[in-house]
Amino acid sequence: MEKRGSGVGNKSLLSVESALEKIIKDISVVSTEETSLTSAINRVTAVEVRARRCQPPVAVSAMDGYAVKSIDVKTSPSKLVCIGSVPAGSNFRGQLKSGEAVRIFTGAPVPKGADTIVIQENVVATSETYGSEITVLKGAKRGIYIRKAGLDFKTGDVGIPKNKRLTSRDIGLAAAMNVPWILVRRRPRIAIIATGDEIVRPGELTSKNQIVSSNSYTLHAFLTALGADVQILGVAPDDTDAIGLLAKEAEGSDLLVTTGGASVGKHDLIQEALSTQKFGKNALKLNFWKIAMRPGKPLIFGKLQKKPFIGLPGNPVSTMICGLIFLSNILSTLLKRFKSITISIIAAILCALLALLVNFSMRLKNSRPLNALSSLLTIGYGIPGLILAIGIVQLTTTLDNSFNIFITGSLFGLIMAYLIKSY
Repeated sequence: MEKRGSGVGNKSLLSVESALEKIIKDISVVSTEETSLTSAINRVTAVEVRARRCQPPVAVSAMDGYAVKSIDVKTSPSKLVCIGSVPAGSNFRGQLKSGEAVRIFTGAPVPKGADTIVIQENVVATSETYGSEITVLKGAKRGIYIRKAGLDFKTGDVGIPKNKRLTSRDIGLAAAMNVPWILVRRRPRIAIIATGDEIVRPGELTSKNQIVSSNSYTLHAFLTALGADVQILGVAPDDTDAIGLLAKEAEGSDLLVTTGGASVGKHDLIQEALSTQKFGKNALKLNFWKIAMRPGKPLIFGKLQKKPFIGLPGNPVSTMICGLIFLSNILSTLLKRFKSITISIIAAILCALLALLVNFSMRLKNSRPLNALSSLLTIGYGIPGLILAIGIVQLTTTLDNSFNIFITGSLFGLIMAYLIKSY
């Protein structure tokens, strides 16, 4: 362990990349549990979710109209005899013969013998009773407005991949696939302790010498949004016994996070409070202390009570930056949900290259189509800062599927296109 207060030059400090690599190496994936669909939002799948049925289970009509044989309506107008009606949730028991039609509604199974649907707008019917005559004003080719069995998915198809954060769309898909329960990663349990004599909880009486704790609540919201089960253990004064006592309450958590007390000052007591004298064989086993990053230099990482521990600086900006860089990656590792920005990078590069090509062409020849395309690519006029902010939020928080990644990359590409055109 590096001695507190020792002068260590920046050359000896860990890079952010090396620190992150050391942290991730020491993080284990959490166990799994089953959850119902109503509790599955934002959870991370532990296995592929496969369809337990076909959708649709049989060929069904996509429109309200009449089920007929396409050969009977090859020429129009044509007259047919209506021999029945079939609503959604029911089925027509007979077999359609030439010259016959069955009134059908959206989602209803297509009767045997029928091979196309004539929509009701193209039919004149004085009655829908059995044996009544209808006139088809416009025919329909074979297969029109028929959704084949298994069109959406077939039994055994993978609808939701493994290690995917579940969205409302995923929940709806799982329900349609007749999957009532999903195996997910349990929510990582994270404990937070704020330290400092000057810190009080929101709502408590404060003196002019004190400040209201914000770090714990910022981290609570941030980590909860990432899928964690977060507990704020409280505020510990600058006292090793008090800090140690609160830290012991974190036993059973997957990660303990402290804010403040991580630097080299007289009142920075985190390492001392978590020492062998206080915790015995479960004391803090330091992996590293201090990294080559500002703000956030006095970062502490190790294991306490055989579980990962990370000590963040107390400055709110430092706390949140460390959260964005390190805690988000810890959560992704605990949940085995990794963020990949490869597609984002490709999208951004392609947008920028296309903009460069268009602008180069415009210099050679003034072309209205090229000018229009250039204007489309530089849609960021007046709002490049807003687009950049959206991109940063996406990359640091909720990015979890190829579509979002591509869109985010494209937004950055548009900014690059804007800059290229301006140049």
